[in-house]
Amino acid sequence: MSAPHPSPAELAPSVAPPDRVVAEAVPGLPEVTAGADLAGLLVRACAAAGVPLGPDDVVVVASKVVAKAEGRSVPADQRERALDGESVRLVAERALPDGRTTRVVQARSGPVLAAAGIDASDVAEGTVLLLPADPDASARALRSRVGELLGVAEHGGRAPAVVVSDTSGRPWRDGVTDFALGAAGLAVLDDARGRLDRSGRVMEVTVRGIADEVCGLADLVKGKAAGTPVAVVRGLGAHVVDGDGPGAARLVRTGPADWFAHGHVEAVRAALGLAEREVAPPPIVPGGAVADRAARAVVVASAGRGLRGAAVSLDDDGGVRLAVSGPALAVGAAVERLLAALWAEALEADVTAGGDSSRALVELRVRERS
Repeated sequence: MSAPHPSPAELAPSVAPPDRVVAEAVPGLPEVTAGADLAGLLVRACAAAGVPLGPDDVVVVASKVVAKAEGRSVPADQRERALDGESVRLVAERALPDGRTTRVVQARSGPVLAAAGIDASDVAEGTVLLLPADPDASARALRSRVGELLGVAEHGGRAPAVVVSDTSGRPWRDGVTDFALGAAGLAVLDDARGRLDRSGRVMEVTVRGIADEVCGLADLVKGKAAGTPVAVVRGLGAHVVDGDGPGAARLVRTGPADWFAHGHVEAVRAALGLAEREVAPPPIVPGGAVADRAARAVVVASAGRGLRGAAVSLDDDGGVRLAVSGPALAVGAAVERLLAALWAEALEADVTAGGDSSRALVELRVRERS
């Protein structure tokens, strides 16, 4: 589901912004169950609400109702197993005060999300809901069926674009917003690179995420608790295309272009050679006693490639002290591993070397990182 950031040649040409864009919620959609004809329910709800669907419209559908129609529900007691199955890679993991853990992962459906987007709200008691397995395929199927019900092929017309939306938090920003999980019939990116700005300078980096912007607008009228999981956005006909297009998978940035493939703790652990989830996650609330964090750093440094023959002892005598002893080469490597693991705990250490020619001894006086 992932792809490198697109080159200018791969993107549709930039278009002038419309004068007006309107989002309208579609009321009256009944509760969706597994196997339901979601497109049929959607088209009938639009007709009953007096919301006509045209070839330049974008229909935004919450992923939850798509997943319900596709039967993506599993028993709640299988949530952790389902999360393992829905995860491509771990980005970050933290321990909650009640003993559970929370994971941010790259989901098999494409994006990086907390718990792979598994949802326990507005679902049958005792169940959780997974994301659609292939959101772009879901969007394409919905668009095809909507077009069939509207009879667009009979008149040589074009079906409205369909975007499957989901909700996520964002790095460096509080609050959640909707984004495009799947898309069909919409140019999901608008490339402005190579165009001139108002000062006559060539724009070099601006690629607008049209599909995500559409979902953010639609979410303002859909309402998660109002039972209106569908909205129609009008005014973006210049971005609606005849074919299905590359889909929202084109928006997922992974690989070399992803500067944030790991949380800072996980990045340190990966550099030290630890496998995913090899040691317990740190707490979700930073801080805690220095001795506890130093002990966790020793566990991390000892895992993965390990300490290679060095021995570490921890002494909390009013100031946390680590003593590392063993062959000189092993001790040197162990000290560097410990310093890296301490850094991930927001700790640092003063290092004092000792010992003799046969056995090295290094002391690390641990303190809060300044």
